[in-house]
Amino acid sequence: MSKKYFNIAGPCHPSEHYMLDPLRGIGKELTDLIEQKHYFVIHAARQSGKTTLLLDMVDKINAEGNYHALYCSLESLQAFTDPEKGMPEIVKKIEFCIRNQDLPAGFAKDANYSNITNVLNDSLVGYCRSLDKPLIIFFDEADCLSNGTLISFLRQLRDGFISRARVPFVHSIALVGMRNIRDYKASIRPDSATLGSSSPFNIVSESLNLKNFTKEDVAELYNQHTQATGQIFEPQAVDCIFEQTQGQPWLVNAIARESVEKITQYNYSQPVTAELAQQAIHNIVLARGTHFDSLMERLKEGRVRNVMLPMIMGEELSIDRLSDDFLYTRDLGLIRSDRGKTEPANPIYAELIVRALNYSVQEAIKERYREYEAPFYLKSGKIDINALLKDFQNFWRENSEIWIERYKTNFYQYDEAAPHLVIQAFLQRVVNGGGDISREMALGKMRSDICVEWQGQKYPIELKILRNDKTIPEGLVQLSEYMSRCGTDEGWLVVFDRDMSKNWEDKLYVKEFDKITVFGC
Repeated sequence: MSKKYFNIAGPCHPSEHYMLDPLRGIGKELTDLIEQKHYFVIHAARQSGKTTLLLDMVDKINAEGNYHALYCSLESLQAFTDPEKGMPEIVKKIEFCIRNQDLPAGFAKDANYSNITNVLNDSLVGYCRSLDKPLIIFFDEADCLSNGTLISFLRQLRDGFISRARVPFVHSIALVGMRNIRDYKASIRPDSATLGSSSPFNIVSESLNLKNFTKEDVAELYNQHTQATGQIFEPQAVDCIFEQTQGQPWLVNAIARESVEKITQYNYSQPVTAELAQQAIHNIVLARGTHFDSLMERLKEGRVRNVMLPMIMGEELSIDRLSDDFLYTRDLGLIRSDRGKTEPANPIYAELIVRALNYSVQEAIKERYREYEAPFYLKSGKIDINALLKDFQNFWRENSEIWIERYKTNFYQYDEAAPHLVIQAFLQRVVNGGGDISREMALGKMRSDICVEWQGQKYPIELKILRNDKTIPEGLVQLSEYMSRCGTDEGWLVVFDRDMSKNWEDKLYVKEFDKITVFGC
């Protein structure tokens, strides 16, 4: 058994974990910012390598001997929103980190904790005056601070920055977290939930975002395991994993760990194939670990909902792509924009988003409608999609009002997307245990494409909301293109009519168009 392993919890350490150079692609930029005495922001999604990067950077700087570098996590201080309690705790936290990282003593030795508007500034000035080399501080989890504590913290750093030509102060500071500084939580105005223009800290010169792994990075990481154990990750497996994760570091490591430790159980003679990688992905999706739960919890936030709801439906975005809501959702790692296309950050997250939002529907179907499972719809080894969708029409007629109301009143509040979510829950129950569903969601497509897969067979289904007379003709063209990508010559178009004045007899129908069957709902 290799002494190293794929890490999915906490920062990586070279002696314990397979890992890439944390400074690859960003090290020179960070060095230049520090040498030019800049204050800057580093932001990236949860579990994407931020802390590993900072610890490596601190070690590198201290080893070179030109500066004193300090790593300080503020995560434990998020409960202190009142500056009267928060500012003393920040100063004490910095002192603790200095002491435990073997930097010179003397920080805050005469701190006046009653002077909350200047205690941090005073402590840093006094400490920097005593040092023989410039000080650099990396504040990790800086976005955990909020409200009055956050504003006081930023303003005191800003005051020190402005005066540092005359008074010794920190040479360079990095604020690091999931959010860019504009999204730090502080009510500086009654109608503001974030910093917006970041006025208490408008001295930031750069905002850096950590990048995901490239396919070459994934192959390099996995090759470290191959070199250590002889176990091969086949090229098709690497391709599959990169496609499904888009290089998100935690996912890349989690799939490898599941493959090596759980599925092959350290049998290094067994290669990791594409099929085995797919099984690993399936396992971690069903396990719903804390990484996923923390991301899915964001779906409840109104700012995220403003972006995710139209994406699930394929609608146009009603807010600007430069708006704080859009940039915030992107910075959280939930979405990505590439060549004008905005979609879930990776296929695994797309799957999890839908599963999180329609879980209660799946459970209700499981308890009350046990016949809605794959064996009930199998005919000569194939799924009878026509019979399945006819049953869904009846299910939607009987339950649509209930589920729309539930989505309106529960903590997610995605009632506008209820048709898309409920049918996907219905289909999920059908394929559980023997099939899969792949999903294509993107802003502005005016549709949502899903492909039911069962024992090597594919059944492309397109979901649309009835808007006008062009909805079905456009859907037929769009579905034909999707069928070509899926490699099938048969497809199904499901059109939801949300006109409450119409009766169900008019809404529910089945129409044949060559190789496409249209189901009205």
